[in-house]
Amino acid sequence: MARKALKLASWTSMALAASGIYLYSNKHLDPNDFGAVRVGRAVATTAVISYDYLTSLRSVPYGSEEYVQLRSKVHLRSARRLRELCCANRGTFIKIQDLFVSFEDTPLGAASLAQVHKAVLRDGRTVAVKVQHPKVQAQSSKDILLMEVLVLAVKQLFPEFEFMWLVDEAKKNLPLELDFLNEGRNAEKVARMLKHFDFLKVPRIYWELSTKRVLLMEFVDGGQVNDRDYMEKNGIDVNEISRHLGKMYSEMIFVNGFVHCDPHPGNVLVRKRPDTGRPEIVLLDHGLYQVLTDEFRLDYCRLWQSLIWTDMKRVKTYSERLGAGDLYPLFACMLTARSWDSVNRGISRAPVTTTEDSEIRSNAANYLPQISQLLNRVPRQMLLIFKTNDLLRGIEAALGTRASASSFLSMSRCCVRALAWHERRNTCSFFRRTQISCSEAFTLWQISLHELILHVKGFRLAHWVFALLGWLFPALH
Repeated sequence: MARKALKLASWTSMALAASGIYLYSNKHLDPNDFGAVRVGRAVATTAVISYDYLTSLRSVPYGSEEYVQLRSKVHLRSARRLRELCCANRGTFIKIQDLFVSFEDTPLGAASLAQVHKAVLRDGRTVAVKVQHPKVQAQSSKDILLMEVLVLAVKQLFPEFEFMWLVDEAKKNLPLELDFLNEGRNAEKVARMLKHFDFLKVPRIYWELSTKRVLLMEFVDGGQVNDRDYMEKNGIDVNEISRHLGKMYSEMIFVNGFVHCDPHPGNVLVRKRPDTGRPEIVLLDHGLYQVLTDEFRLDYCRLWQSLIWTDMKRVKTYSERLGAGDLYPLFACMLTARSWDSVNRGISRAPVTTTEDSEIRSNAANYLPQISQLLNRVPRQMLLIFKTNDLLRGIEAALGTRASASSFLSMSRCCVRALAWHERRNTCSFFRRTQISCSEAFTLWQISLHELILHVKGFRLAHWVFALLGWLFPALH
């Protein structure tokens, strides 16, 4: 252990030296950007990673707020830095008072890359102004460099610690998140794709006033999607919101292959529509999307279909096709956030229990080396899908809707539709296309019937109905 500690110390020294050289060679950098505080924080992070690894992460409860806090760490900037908005298209600087009747100095929300302010344009439109932090562009390359050195340091201490993919993903995704015009294009694309969902609202982008570092969009108010008290106070059904969320993300993943990968509660709001009074989901922050290849998307469809219908032979086959290899049981558990026993019994049949959640929490830390190995094996497309699944499960846990199978059934419907559409597109035979459509309709009917059975099963006075249906349709049990 002493030798490993010496290795870590030497790598940390290299990180300190590299940061010092970087500062010395660039006269225009503020030493506070990459000075002792930032390096000290990074070294402390390395120590925490090592400590957690040594103790098997037993002190970190599954589903805690720690992940969300790390992700949404707030770096508030003084409102004085926002006195001028850069208008890159015109090559000039435009003062706030030239564009807005009012501009609230206190941000509505702030994160590591940007903060959002409420403002009113001179034509009376209320807008949300997303402004990138002034030095984030310069800091991003340094942060990635430091992250790379520190991951290598931990790798030297623990060779089985395979997290180099974190650096690769950061290098690929951070430039996209820093381009607010790309975020605007993503918002419009997903709005077109999901326009058939009347419960979804994507704020309109005001292109004439937006740049790479400043994004103006329609202002939409609402409560966070995990705020159960807000929903109860405003007469919004949490189960309906959970179903809508499942439908929306299932459509993104299985049908369109274009996935919003940051559904933390600050980016997903709920409200009642002003015109109809019906519940509505507002989707914000479109900087990070994962584009799935058709091959990956279809294999992922088939895997989820196999998981929902408890076809363990196909679960193994498609898990292996997605890179899991002999770790396919762990892969299935990570995707579903369920125990292996529940996966074998059927995730759409066995509700989540407190005992199962406790079992997952206590056992997850013991499999950290295998989890690290698995994350290093799977296609890079899978990494953001894991993150998305994790955040969605957290929302369901906060709303108390995890015990419901509705999200799994929504996923199953999307899988059936996506696979049927693919098969129809790849055949020229009218008879075969008709056969595929009939099979699709029958399978969707089976899912609806299964959903009805689950609802009936929930009523004590209707046990006799469930028993009758179980006798008529034994294959559904």
